Amino acid sequence: MGVLRVLLTIVYIIDCVALAAIVLMQEGKSAGLGAIAGAAETYWGQNKGRSMEGGLVKLTKILAAVFFILSLVLSMSFLK
Repeated sequence: MGVLRVLLTIVYIIDCVALAAIVLMQEGKSAGLGAIAGAAETYWGQNKGRSMEGGLVKLTKILAAVFFILSLVLSMSFLK
C-alpha cells in the first residue's frame, strides 16, 4: 500500500503543477473594448472550442477532475 500511496502522490504533484501552468496560459474572460466594436463576433470568437484556447479549457477541466479525485483518494488513504 505504501508504494501505491507514493505513486499517487507523485501523480498528484505533477497534476498540481500542470493545472497551475494551464490556468496561467489561458487568456482572461473579459471582452474589454473589443465587445463594443463587435470584435467578439468574428470567426475566432464563434469557433473558440476548436482553437487552442478551447483545448486549454478542456484540459483544465480534465486536470481539475483528476486533482479532485486524487485529493479524495489520498485523503482517505491517510486516514487509515
